[in-house]
Amino acid sequence: MAIRYRRATVDGLSVFYREAGDPDRPTLLLLHGFPTSSVMFRDLIPALADEFHLIAPDLPGFGQSDMPTVEEFDYSFDHLAEVIDKFVDQLGLGTFGIYVQDYGSPVGFRLALKRPDQVRAIITQNGNAYDEGLVPEFWAPLREFWADWNPTTEAPVAAALAPEVTVWQYLHGEPDPELVSPDAIALDNALLARPGAREVQLRLFHDYRTNPPLYPAWQAFLRERHPGVLAVWGRNDQIFGPDGARAFARDVPDAQIHLLDAGHFALVSQAPVIAALIKDFAPKYLP
Repeated sequence: MAIRYRRATVDGLSVFYREAGDPDRPTLLLLHGFPTSSVMFRDLIPALADEFHLIAPDLPGFGQSDMPTVEEFDYSFDHLAEVIDKFVDQLGLGTFGIYVQDYGSPVGFRLALKRPDQVRAIITQNGNAYDEGLVPEFWAPLREFWADWNPTTEAPVAAALAPEVTVWQYLHGEPDPELVSPDAIALDNALLARPGAREVQLRLFHDYRTNPPLYPAWQAFLRERHPGVLAVWGRNDQIFGPDGARAFARDVPDAQIHLLDAGHFALVSQAPVIAALIKDFAPKYLP
């Protein structure tokens, strides 16, 4: 099944996206994390395209989508979700499931709150929605940055934009590093090195403070609307720990939770496993 590389214009912003599969099949909206883009789904899309309609956009500031300056665009999770909400309208999606990872989770859950009748299933791959998922050691400097943005608190946070940290995000917790393609790492680092990218990512690091206070609302959505939940989580992740996956069962008792021997970007080594789990899970919830 061919993958098509397309663009939509949302409020004057060019949003790049990958699309594959028959539009009459159940739809999955694939939402990537930091610092990557829809390229993270390069192995998953072909594995699912025979059974699903797949849409994978690049968030503004990421991948092949436009990256306006911080003066031209409000880089907040509210705004990213607003762009994706309008993008969904443009594509005329009906009911669908969301696949969320890292930044994709706060975007996806905001979308679910706006479209509770449409979002029928949530596949979360290290996409956090619970305090338990925030690994304290990783988040401590970010919490200081949230409380007071100044040169001292910015320094350790900005260090996360260094190329070696991208390598760490991909390789830490992966038992076999030879399964991790270096191509995505190289692309992510090249895009992080673009003029203006540092300012964009610092704005989003700081705005991440708005996400944990919304966890109770996201959890209420899970309890009240009871979408299908499949957690396919790299259990060795030192950003969003495995307790974040287990917590979904508190609000959705029949959630399927699978802790994989992988790290933050579990999909890079576990795509065949994750694809098989999705094929078993999604048809129960998506028409």
